[in-house]
Amino acid sequence: MIRVEALTGQALDAALDDVARLRITVFRAFPYLYDGDLTYERDYLQTYRDSAGAVLVGAFDGTRLIGAATGTPLEDHAEDFAGAFSGFETPLSDIFYCAESVLLSDYRGRGIGHRFFDLREAHARALGRTHCVFCSVVRPTDHPQRPADYAPLDPFWRKRGYSPLPGACAQFEWKDIDHPHTTTKPLQFWMRSLA
Repeated sequence: MIRVEALTGQALDAALDDVARLRITVFRAFPYLYDGDLTYERDYLQTYRDSAGAVLVGAFDGTRLIGAATGTPLEDHAEDFAGAFSGFETPLSDIFYCAESVLLSDYRGRGIGHRFFDLREAHARALGRTHCVFCSVVRPTDHPQRPADYAPLDPFWRKRGYSPLPGACAQFEWKDIDHPHTTTKPLQFWMRSLA
């Protein structure tokens, strides 16, 4: 039986090392192709320890964390994302950022992804947020690492009520599994109203 629950505070903090390991495993696949390490991950995930409004939605098989989705008020990521939202009419203080969603492949197709969004959106509403956003990496359709059977998640996101936000792109750097150095990738923001 898979249990999915929202964690905050100390429970969130206690799960972050497991989240780091999941990110390294899941994001290694296309389209992220992320060559991660625990030192970087622990530094990156500090944001969720520092944010009073952070949530971690964990999916557990027994006591084992097999999936996780995180989120924070967008202003807690302002340094990374403020440029993508400059001139945007909705203030950052009204937006909740749904960050990563990672789930081991053996557990996909069971509705866990929907629960990840349900619980993060409920958390955002409880914080008084009017919109949720997330971002997805943009890779060319002819990328050499793209699997022949790759199916983008766009239909799933649209079914959840999200759509790409025109002109809202961020740039992020990470090391791909097939490159010796970090490279910059574009990330497209998707948004939905919580009304």
